[in-house]
Amino acid sequence: MLRLLSLLQTHRYWPGPELAGRLEVSDRTLRRDVDRLRDLGYPVLAARGSAGGYQLQAGAAMPPLLLDDDEAVAIVVGLQAAAGGMVAGIEETSVRALSKVVQVMPPRLRRRVDALASYAVPAVWTTTGPTVDSDALATLAQACRDDERVTFGYRTRGGEEMPRSVEPHRLVSVGRRWYLVGWDLTRHDWRSFRLDRMSGTATTGVRFRQRDLPGGDAAEFVTRGLRTMPQRHQVSVRVHTGADAVRRQVRHWGDVEELDRDSCRLTMQVDDLAWPMLVLAGLMVPFDIEGPAELVERTAAVGAQFTRAAQGAGA
Repeated sequence: MLRLLSLLQTHRYWPGPELAGRLEVSDRTLRRDVDRLRDLGYPVLAARGSAGGYQLQAGAAMPPLLLDDDEAVAIVVGLQAAAGGMVAGIEETSVRALSKVVQVMPPRLRRRVDALASYAVPAVWTTTGPTVDSDALATLAQACRDDERVTFGYRTRGGEEMPRSVEPHRLVSVGRRWYLVGWDLTRHDWRSFRLDRMSGTATTGVRFRQRDLPGGDAAEFVTRGLRTMPQRHQVSVRVHTGADAVRRQVRHWGDVEELDRDSCRLTMQVDDLAWPMLVLAGLMVPFDIEGPAELVERTAAVGAQFTRAAQGAGA
Protein backbone atom coordinates (compact mmCIF):
# COMPACT_ATOMS: atom_id res chain seq x y z
CA MET A 1 0.00 0.00 0.00
CA LEU A 2 2.93 2.36 0.64
CA ARG A 3 4.26 1.66 -2.86
CA LEU A 4 0.77 2.28 -4.25
CA LEU A 5 0.48 5.55 -2.35
CA SER A 6 3.93 6.65 -3.53
CA LEU A 7 2.92 6.12 -7.17
CA LEU A 8 -0.43 7.87 -6.72
CA GLN A 9 1.29 10.87 -5.13
CA THR A 10 2.84 11.74 -8.48
CA HIS A 11 -0.70 12.99 -9.23
CA ARG A 12 -0.66 11.61 -12.73
CA TYR A 13 -3.51 9.46 -14.01
CA TRP A 14 -2.60 5.78 -13.78
CA PRO A 15 -4.40 3.26 -16.04
CA GLY A 16 -5.40 0.27 -13.90
CA PRO A 17 -3.38 -2.37 -15.78
CA GLU A 18 -0.22 -0.21 -15.73
CA LEU A 19 -0.54 0.47 -12.01
CA ALA A 20 -1.16 -3.21 -11.22
CA GLY A 21 1.85 -4.13 -13.38
CA ARG A 22 4.10 -1.69 -11.52
CA LEU A 23 3.02 -3.21 -8.21
CA GLU A 24 3.07 -6.79 -9.53
CA VAL A 25 -0.42 -7.50 -8.16
CA SER A 26 -3.73 -8.53 -9.68
CA ASP A 27 -6.46 -6.05 -10.61
CA ARG A 28 -8.54 -7.38 -7.72
CA THR A 29 -5.73 -6.77 -5.20
CA LEU A 30 -5.24 -3.29 -6.60
CA ARG A 31 -8.94 -2.45 -6.14
CA ARG A 32 -8.81 -3.77 -2.57
CA ASP A 33 -5.74 -1.67 -1.71
CA VAL A 34 -7.30 1.44 -3.25
CA ASP A 35 -10.38 0.89 -1.07
CA ARG A 36 -8.12 0.62 2.00
CA LEU A 37 -6.46 3.92 1.14
CA ARG A 38 -9.88 5.54 0.86
CA ASP A 39 -10.83 4.14 4.25
CA LEU A 40 -7.71 5.83 5.65
CA GLY A 41 -8.80 9.18 4.18
CA TYR A 42 -6.84 9.37 0.93
CA PRO A 43 -9.12 10.69 -1.85
CA VAL A 44 -8.44 8.26 -4.72
CA LEU A 45 -10.58 8.86 -7.82
CA ALA A 46 -11.37 5.94 -10.11
CA ALA A 47 -12.58 5.75 -13.70
CA ARG A 48 -14.36 2.58 -14.83
CA GLY A 49 -14.27 0.80 -18.18
CA SER A 50 -11.53 -0.58 -20.41
CA ALA A 51 -9.54 2.67 -20.10
CA GLY A 52 -10.20 2.94 -16.36
CA GLY A 53 -7.62 4.00 -13.86
CA TYR A 54 -6.83 5.87 -10.66
CA GLN A 55 -5.66 9.31 -9.57
CA LEU A 56 -5.05 10.92 -6.18
CA GLN A 57 -6.67 14.29 -5.54
CA ALA A 58 -6.03 16.84 -2.80
CA GLY A 59 -8.49 16.27 0.03
CA ALA A 60 -10.61 18.42 2.29
CA ALA A 61 -8.46 17.38 5.25
CA MET A 62 -4.98 16.01 5.85
CA PRO A 63 -4.70 12.21 5.46
CA PRO A 64 -3.94 10.38 8.72
CA LEU A 65 -0.34 11.45 9.36
CA LEU A 66 -1.24 11.88 13.03
CA LEU A 67 -0.69 15.63 12.69
CA ASP A 68 -2.91 18.53 13.63
CA ASP A 69 -3.10 21.66 11.43
CA ASP A 70 -0.37 23.56 13.27
CA GLU A 71 1.99 20.59 13.12
CA ALA A 72 1.38 20.13 9.39
CA VAL A 73 2.16 23.80 8.70
CA ALA A 74 5.27 23.61 10.89
CA ILE A 75 6.54 20.57 8.95
CA VAL A 76 6.10 22.31 5.60
CA VAL A 77 7.86 25.47 6.79
CA GLY A 78 10.71 23.37 8.21
CA LEU A 79 11.04 21.42 4.97
CA GLN A 80 11.12 24.64 2.97
CA ALA A 81 13.98 25.89 5.15
CA ALA A 82 15.89 22.61 4.76
CA ALA A 83 15.29 22.59 1.01
CA GLY A 84 16.80 26.08 0.87
CA GLY A 85 20.08 24.76 2.22
CA MET A 86 19.77 25.70 5.91
CA VAL A 87 20.31 22.03 6.83
CA ALA A 88 23.20 20.63 4.81
CA GLY A 89 22.90 17.25 3.17
CA ILE A 90 19.11 16.80 3.16
CA GLU A 91 18.04 19.35 0.56
CA GLU A 92 16.86 16.95 -2.16
CA THR A 93 15.15 14.67 0.38
CA SER A 94 13.38 17.71 1.83
CA VAL A 95 12.10 18.73 -1.61
CA ARG A 96 10.66 15.26 -2.22
CA ALA A 97 8.98 15.20 1.19
CA LEU A 98 7.73 18.75 0.73
CA SER A 99 6.10 17.93 -2.61
CA LYS A 100 4.25 14.97 -1.06
CA VAL A 101 2.93 16.91 1.94
CA VAL A 102 1.86 20.00 0.00
CA GLN A 103 -0.02 17.95 -2.61
CA VAL A 104 -2.52 16.66 -0.03
CA MET A 105 -2.86 19.80 2.08
CA PRO A 106 -6.29 21.46 1.99
CA PRO A 107 -6.38 25.05 0.63
CA ARG A 108 -6.81 26.67 4.07
CA LEU A 109 -3.47 25.22 5.25
CA ARG A 110 -1.70 26.11 1.99
CA ARG A 111 -2.73 29.75 2.53
CA ARG A 112 -1.16 29.67 5.99
CA VAL A 113 2.07 28.26 4.57
CA ASP A 114 2.14 30.91 1.83
CA ALA A 115 1.60 33.66 4.42
CA LEU A 116 4.47 32.41 6.55
CA ALA A 117 6.75 32.15 3.52
CA SER A 118 5.87 35.72 2.51
CA TYR A 119 6.19 37.45 5.87
CA ALA A 120 8.62 35.39 7.98
CA VAL A 121 12.30 36.31 7.60
CA PRO A 122 14.81 33.70 8.87
CA ALA A 123 17.52 35.18 11.09
CA VAL A 124 20.39 32.96 9.91
CA TRP A 125 23.76 33.57 8.31
CA THR A 126 23.59 32.99 4.57
CA THR A 127 25.71 33.83 1.57
CA THR A 128 24.26 36.10 -1.05
CA GLY A 129 23.15 34.49 -4.25
CA PRO A 130 20.27 33.92 -6.64
CA THR A 131 17.02 32.44 -5.41
CA VAL A 132 15.19 29.47 -6.90
CA ASP A 133 11.45 29.16 -7.50
CA SER A 134 10.18 26.49 -5.09
CA ASP A 135 7.44 25.43 -7.54
CA ALA A 136 10.04 24.80 -10.25
CA LEU A 137 12.19 22.91 -7.75
CA ALA A 138 9.28 20.64 -6.76
CA THR A 139 8.28 20.13 -10.42
CA LEU A 140 11.81 19.04 -11.35
CA ALA A 141 12.12 16.75 -8.30
CA GLN A 142 8.94 14.93 -9.31
CA ALA A 143 10.04 14.75 -12.95
CA CYS A 144 13.31 13.11 -11.83
CA ARG A 145 11.35 10.62 -9.75
CA ASP A 146 8.77 9.86 -12.45
CA ASP A 147 11.18 9.76 -15.44
CA GLU A 148 9.23 12.49 -17.25
CA ARG A 149 10.70 14.92 -19.79
CA VAL A 150 10.71 18.63 -18.98
CA THR A 151 10.98 21.81 -21.00
CA PHE A 152 12.21 25.24 -19.92
CA GLY A 153 13.81 28.41 -21.16
CA TYR A 154 17.49 28.69 -20.22
CA ARG A 155 19.81 31.69 -19.98
CA THR A 156 23.40 30.67 -20.73
CA ARG A 157 26.45 32.07 -18.97
CA GLY A 158 26.84 34.49 -21.85
CA GLY A 159 23.27 35.76 -21.43
CA GLU A 160 21.74 33.98 -24.46
CA GLU A 161 18.15 32.74 -24.00
CA MET A 162 17.19 29.43 -25.60
CA PRO A 163 14.54 26.69 -25.13
CA ARG A 164 15.66 23.31 -23.78
CA SER A 165 14.09 19.85 -23.68
CA VAL A 166 15.67 17.58 -21.08
CA GLU A 167 15.37 14.10 -19.60
CA PRO A 168 15.97 14.95 -15.90
CA HIS A 169 18.19 12.70 -13.81
CA ARG A 170 18.99 14.32 -10.43
CA LEU A 171 18.87 17.62 -8.58
CA VAL A 172 22.11 18.72 -6.94
CA SER A 173 22.57 21.45 -4.33
CA VAL A 174 25.94 23.22 -4.39
CA GLY A 175 26.37 25.96 -1.82
CA ARG A 176 23.34 28.23 -2.27
CA ARG A 177 22.62 27.09 -5.84
CA TRP A 178 20.62 24.24 -7.33
CA TYR A 179 21.54 22.35 -10.49
CA LEU A 180 19.57 19.93 -12.64
CA VAL A 181 21.59 17.09 -14.15
CA GLY A 182 19.95 15.60 -17.23
CA TRP A 183 20.25 14.42 -20.80
CA ASP A 184 19.92 17.45 -23.11
CA LEU A 185 17.81 16.37 -26.09
CA THR A 186 19.04 19.40 -28.05
CA ARG A 187 22.76 18.80 -27.48
CA HIS A 188 22.42 14.99 -27.30
CA ASP A 189 24.70 14.93 -24.27
CA TRP A 190 24.68 15.16 -20.47
CA ARG A 191 24.44 18.70 -19.10
CA SER A 192 23.92 20.48 -15.78
CA PHE A 193 21.60 23.51 -15.60
CA ARG A 194 21.41 26.19 -12.92
CA LEU A 195 17.83 26.46 -11.74
CA ASP A 196 18.03 30.22 -11.19
CA ARG A 197 18.67 30.59 -14.95
CA MET A 198 15.55 28.59 -15.89
CA SER A 199 12.14 29.99 -16.77
CA GLY A 200 8.80 28.43 -17.67
CA THR A 201 9.68 25.00 -16.27
CA ALA A 202 7.02 22.44 -17.23
CA THR A 203 6.56 18.69 -17.49
CA THR A 204 5.52 17.22 -20.84
CA GLY A 205 3.85 13.95 -19.89
CA VAL A 206 6.39 12.07 -22.05
CA ARG A 207 8.09 9.20 -20.20
CA PHE A 208 11.62 7.96 -20.86
CA ARG A 209 14.04 5.28 -19.71
CA GLN A 210 16.91 6.63 -17.62
CA ARG A 211 20.34 6.60 -19.26
CA ASP A 212 23.58 5.80 -17.42
CA LEU A 213 25.23 8.97 -16.15
CA PRO A 214 29.02 8.94 -16.78
CA GLY A 215 30.64 8.17 -13.43
CA GLY A 216 27.26 7.50 -11.85
CA ASP A 217 27.51 10.37 -9.33
CA ALA A 218 25.40 13.46 -10.14
CA ALA A 219 27.08 15.63 -7.47
CA GLU A 220 30.54 14.78 -8.80
CA PHE A 221 29.33 15.48 -12.35
CA VAL A 222 28.27 19.02 -11.35
CA THR A 223 31.35 19.84 -9.29
CA ARG A 224 33.65 18.49 -11.99
CA GLY A 225 31.96 20.78 -14.49
CA LEU A 226 32.26 23.78 -12.18
CA ARG A 227 35.94 23.14 -11.63
CA THR A 228 36.64 23.11 -15.37
CA MET A 229 35.08 26.56 -15.86
CA PRO A 230 37.45 29.55 -16.05
CA GLN A 231 37.83 31.12 -12.58
CA ARG A 232 39.24 34.45 -11.44
CA HIS A 233 41.77 33.11 -8.93
CA GLN A 234 44.25 30.21 -9.01
CA VAL A 235 45.03 29.49 -5.36
CA SER A 236 48.12 27.60 -4.24
CA VAL A 237 48.93 27.11 -0.54
CA ARG A 238 51.52 24.94 1.25
CA VAL A 239 49.80 23.55 4.35
CA HIS A 240 51.89 22.17 7.21
CA THR A 241 49.82 19.12 8.06
CA GLY A 242 49.04 15.73 6.55
CA ALA A 243 47.23 15.56 3.22
CA ASP A 244 44.32 13.49 4.59
CA ALA A 245 43.26 16.22 7.03
CA VAL A 246 43.21 18.82 4.25
CA ARG A 247 41.26 16.52 1.90
CA ARG A 248 38.58 16.04 4.55
CA GLN A 249 38.25 19.80 4.92
CA VAL A 250 38.32 20.83 1.26
CA ARG A 251 36.46 17.74 -0.06
CA HIS A 252 35.99 17.95 -3.86
CA TRP A 253 36.53 21.72 -4.12
CA GLY A 254 40.28 21.55 -4.48
CA ASP A 255 43.26 19.32 -5.20
CA VAL A 256 45.64 18.19 -2.46
CA GLU A 257 49.16 17.05 -3.32
CA GLU A 258 51.13 15.27 -0.61
CA LEU A 259 54.65 16.77 -0.27
CA ASP A 260 55.83 14.77 2.74
CA ARG A 261 54.26 13.24 5.83
CA ASP A 262 53.72 16.61 7.49
CA SER A 263 52.94 18.94 4.58
CA CYS A 264 50.94 19.14 1.38
CA ARG A 265 50.00 21.61 -1.35
CA LEU A 266 46.39 22.77 -1.73
CA THR A 267 45.33 24.21 -5.09
CA MET A 268 41.89 25.67 -5.83
CA GLN A 269 40.27 27.54 -8.70
CA VAL A 270 37.72 30.04 -7.35
CA ASP A 271 35.84 33.19 -8.23
CA ASP A 272 35.72 34.35 -4.60
CA LEU A 273 38.63 34.15 -2.15
CA ALA A 274 36.28 33.81 0.82
CA TRP A 275 36.00 30.03 0.34
CA PRO A 276 39.74 29.16 0.46
CA MET A 277 40.12 31.49 3.45
CA LEU A 278 37.32 29.64 5.24
CA VAL A 279 38.96 26.29 4.47
CA LEU A 280 42.36 27.45 5.75
CA ALA A 281 40.89 28.97 8.90
CA GLY A 282 39.05 25.73 9.63
CA LEU A 283 42.29 23.69 9.47
CA MET A 284 43.89 25.63 12.37
CA VAL A 285 47.43 24.74 11.23
CA PRO A 286 50.33 26.83 9.81
CA PHE A 287 50.35 27.46 6.07
CA ASP A 288 52.28 29.46 3.45
CA ILE A 289 50.45 31.21 0.61
CA GLU A 290 52.17 30.68 -2.72
CA GLY A 291 49.61 32.67 -4.71
CA PRO A 292 47.78 34.73 -5.72
CA ALA A 293 48.90 38.08 -4.30
CA GLU A 294 45.25 39.03 -3.66
CA LEU A 295 44.93 36.14 -1.20
CA VAL A 296 48.04 37.32 0.67
CA GLU A 297 46.59 40.84 0.96
CA ARG A 298 43.17 39.58 1.97
CA THR A 299 44.60 37.27 4.63
CA ALA A 300 46.77 40.05 6.05
CA ALA A 301 43.81 42.44 6.26
CA VAL A 302 41.54 39.89 7.92
CA GLY A 303 44.32 38.78 10.26
CA ALA A 304 44.95 42.36 11.37
CA GLN A 305 41.24 42.90 11.96
CA PHE A 306 40.98 39.78 14.12
CA THR A 307 44.16 40.69 16.02
CA ARG A 308 42.75 44.14 16.89
CA ALA A 309 39.53 42.53 18.06
CA ALA A 310 41.41 40.07 20.27
CA GLN A 311 43.62 42.82 21.75
CA GLY A 312 40.54 44.93 22.44
CA ALA A 313 38.82 42.05 24.21
CA GLY A 314 41.92 41.48 26.34
CA ALA A 315 42.09 45.16 27.33
